[in-house]
Amino acid sequence: MCGILAFFSATGDAYRHEQSLAGALECLHHRGPDETGLELVGADAIFAHKRLSIIDVALSHEPIHYLNGRYVLTFNGEIYNYLELREELAREFGAEFATNGDGEAVVAGFHYWGEAVLDRLRGMFAFVIWDRQEQRAFGARDPFGIKPMHYLTTPDGLYLASEKKALLPFAPSAEAGDNGVDTANLSHYLTLQYVPEPRTLHKGIARIGSGECLSWSAAEGVRTRRYYQPTFRPTPTDNPEALYARIRETLRESVRMHMRSDVPVGAFLSSGIDSTAVVALAREFNPNILTFTVGYDVDGYSEIDVAQDSARHLDVTTIPTKIGPAEMMEALPKIVWHLDDPVADPALVPLYFVAKKAAEHVTVVLSGEGADEFFGGYTIYREPLSLAMVNDLPDPLQKGLRAVSKVIPQGVKGKSFLERGTTPIEARYYGNARMFNEAEKQKLLRRYDPSVRYTDVTAPIYAEVPDLDDVTTMQYVDLYTWLRGDILVKADRMSMAHSLELRVPFLDKEVFNVASIIPVDLKLPPRSEQTKFAMRQALQQVVPPAIVSRKKLGFPVPTRVWLAGEMYEWARHVMASSGAGELLDLAYADKLLQEHKAGTADHSRKIWTVLVFCIWHAIFVDRTLDPGIARNQSALLTKPVVGSMVS
Repeated sequence: MCGILAFFSATGDAYRHEQSLAGALECLHHRGPDETGLELVGADAIFAHKRLSIIDVALSHEPIHYLNGRYVLTFNGEIYNYLELREELAREFGAEFATNGDGEAVVAGFHYWGEAVLDRLRGMFAFVIWDRQEQRAFGARDPFGIKPMHYLTTPDGLYLASEKKALLPFAPSAEAGDNGVDTANLSHYLTLQYVPEPRTLHKGIARIGSGECLSWSAAEGVRTRRYYQPTFRPTPTDNPEALYARIRETLRESVRMHMRSDVPVGAFLSSGIDSTAVVALAREFNPNILTFTVGYDVDGYSEIDVAQDSARHLDVTTIPTKIGPAEMMEALPKIVWHLDDPVADPALVPLYFVAKKAAEHVTVVLSGEGADEFFGGYTIYREPLSLAMVNDLPDPLQKGLRAVSKVIPQGVKGKSFLERGTTPIEARYYGNARMFNEAEKQKLLRRYDPSVRYTDVTAPIYAEVPDLDDVTTMQYVDLYTWLRGDILVKADRMSMAHSLELRVPFLDKEVFNVASIIPVDLKLPPRSEQTKFAMRQALQQVVPPAIVSRKKLGFPVPTRVWLAGEMYEWARHVMASSGAGELLDLAYADKLLQEHKAGTADHSRKIWTVLVFCIWHAIFVDRTLDPGIARNQSALLTKPVVGSMVS
């Protein structure tokens, strides 16, 4: 796992930017503390790299040159089938290699297969290749968006980086004195609790989307295209047992591939089936695997006891860590700095601390992200089934019931059911998180724009799958919103904050291929509250019996309790001292906090959304808050790096 920073000059004077790139690179130190590489490639390109050594520690220094220097690569991630690819390239084309790693397999594959190499890669990755002969840059991101890549175009050329903070010194808005905040994307954040891809909160800086690639030349500029689009195709089956067996064996094989490493591999373990399944399968290949879990001294929130029971059942060691409100308040500025853009998911905090603990023992961890989106694990996916009796009625009847719902007083049983049942899914569902509605945003935002709606994000996604059933459509929407906007951002940033590589065996193309054909009745069986039914059936003989039917908790965090108690005065101080008042009405937010403390309403998620933005604003806009990030240089410098970046 690594940090990437690259620049491609539009004017043939890349050398002028070498020192500034070297300084910006140091803010990516946490992504790769083992080595630093920075190289001027002719007059046209600069490659800068921070390496966390996982595969081929001794040889695969970056940037990697291939074919007598025609190609130069900088790479972040892991290609799990790299051994097979290297063998195929050598057999079919006589390809030769100077390393034993996966990065060289990528650049060799690009030479022999062109952009079609992307179809052969099985893993998580973000990379960029400079073709000196064609004077063209080519970069790509993995199919599901596990690894990040940001880019910025200016008159000077193209900048790419693993994290946005490395691009901020080069953004035009920084030079012009503009605060640089994209207010439309701020509005989306307040609705969704994250900034949707490909957007960021800074004008001019974008992200390569999941499953997308990018090409650039001085003459043509930037072009992006999607090379991978996940396709759900639910298929009825007369032999569910065969399907369950295929799910089980595909997951087993994916876990085996994800354990390829030259350094120790551990795993996160919570109370749910996803992480427990990963641990159970990983144990088959390493019976001594270490596991890590996190919890609190608050009743109803900690998962440690259940995780320890699972660890005993599986005969593995689990190392717990507990956090309280003091640790949460102290760590939040560091967490927000690592995020780049605000993500108001409280589960970031326990993930940050469990990653910190894991990094004391291992360099790589396996985790269970992606199972819910692939296999139908969220409770909200049952909504179309419960609303079917209304939603399937002819349009005139639905229109009449909609009219009835409007005259039913607020809070009366049945009103919400009729409203939701007569609302098309495209207008009803926009992901797992629903923070501020439009009326609330009108009160909170200083410059509310009614033309900015969540449908700006979701409508193009719905348009791609007009023929899917509603349940599977919701899964597809989540792949392009919730998964890559929240789940994978927090997984990457919170693990990389501690130089820990996090791998996600569920988010594998082969696993998706089998998950994509599961019919709805085997994902969410009728007359049952169970989710991920097919996956649970497949893993019955793999995970402890108590976990097979356990309901999803999803890293619960006691912010509701703490914001009304130990964190109340801190939260008031954060808002009162924040320069974010230029964009938000913080008096309105403070009123929500007071109502929450009084117990008249649970506003904890809304308050947390505002608090995270206030801290983000103080770090990246006002620059009045030092998050306390250590600035260490790498142990091995493949070329001297000078300068530093100040947040």
